[in-house]
Amino acid sequence: MSKKTALITGASSGIGEATARRLARAGFDLILVARREDRLRELARGIGAGVEVKTVSLDVGDRRAVEDFFQGEQARLANLTVLVNNAGLARGTEKAQDARLEAWDEMIDTNVKGLMAMSRLALPFLISRRGHIVNLGSVAGRWVYPGGAVYCASKFAVRAFTEGLRMDLAGTGVRVTNIAPGMVETEFSLVRFGTREQADRVYQGMTPLSADDIAESIEWCLQRPAHVDIQELVIFPTDQAAVGQVHRPLK
Repeated sequence: MSKKTALITGASSGIGEATARRLARAGFDLILVARREDRLRELARGIGAGVEVKTVSLDVGDRRAVEDFFQGEQARLANLTVLVNNAGLARGTEKAQDARLEAWDEMIDTNVKGLMAMSRLALPFLISRRGHIVNLGSVAGRWVYPGGAVYCASKFAVRAFTEGLRMDLAGTGVRVTNIAPGMVETEFSLVRFGTREQADRVYQGMTPLSADDIAESIEWCLQRPAHVDIQELVIFPTDQAAVGQVHRPLK
């Protein structure tokens, strides 16, 4: 029982990558999954010796692939103590009447269905080890903004699923935490808008959160005593007072 393994989705960049580095330093063996296997391998090399790191190319939005992954990794998953459901994305900011259905499908498949499938298939392992699930939600799971209807809906779903999961797992010893960040400078905006220029404008003139700020918060939640469950953390940068209200002193 002394051996600890953390499974992190979306680990090839941003919050997932920063969390992997922190948990490796804390002594966790790692199973890192993402679509970009080359980035995962580079991360594994950077983590170096001291812990075991397994990398797997996986799209969590592909349920058959997720099922195959769990079937093929039974031995490694026997020591699973932490699942960090970090994989997620936003596509565009068009109003609903102008949006592409393909973009909606991608957000729901990844942010909601993928997170749910990963959680369900990891639960037998986590229950046996009284483990911990950390879901990456968003302040968009509490407050909606124009052009974000479906992305916000997906993060509202993450929050609801997290709360329901915690209720269902009562008595098992498994802890469940929702992390809800505000503006974090990662590849998120680049993926959403598609150009570096547009992505940079999101953070122009203000100081956003970093990926490591969120990774540090995740690590802190995991380090609480077994009788303490941090149910939810809402984390804004100081320059962001609310969704849609950002102070830009450097502009």
